[in-house]
Amino acid sequence: MEVFAKFVVVKVNNMNVGENIKRIRTAKNLSQKEVTINAGLDTAQYSRIENGKTDPSVNTLERIAKALGITLAELFASTDELKEINSLDKSLMEKVALMESLSDEEKQTIYTMLDAFIGKRKLKDALSNVLQDVK
Repeated sequence: MEVFAKFVVVKVNNMNVGENIKRIRTAKNLSQKEVTINAGLDTAQYSRIENGKTDPSVNTLERIAKALGITLAELFASTDELKEINSLDKSLMEKVALMESLSDEEKQTIYTMLDAFIGKRKLKDALSNVLQDVK
């Protein structure tokens, strides 16, 4: 059963997950080293995964997906199903990874600031809609 499960994880619809990982990583302009650092993987192991020379565990795939800023399901998506990826994803992902090293108090400060900016944006949009309705 374990061999079957491993096969199902790595090959879905005759698709090599390693190829998808590489395609997503390059689309996000990330190096293998950046992904391995964020995923906590050995560079050689990661390279073997991308090249289809080893079968990654589900846990490893989850860590890679998180490092790429995508869901586990997106690792198995066809080219047509992948969302548009841009360079903002890279810098945002790097910042989120760095946030993990902050203390709980520092994280809470960042969350409070984000909430304030989001609240300000929502208020601005609501007022703009009201003004347009008045005209």
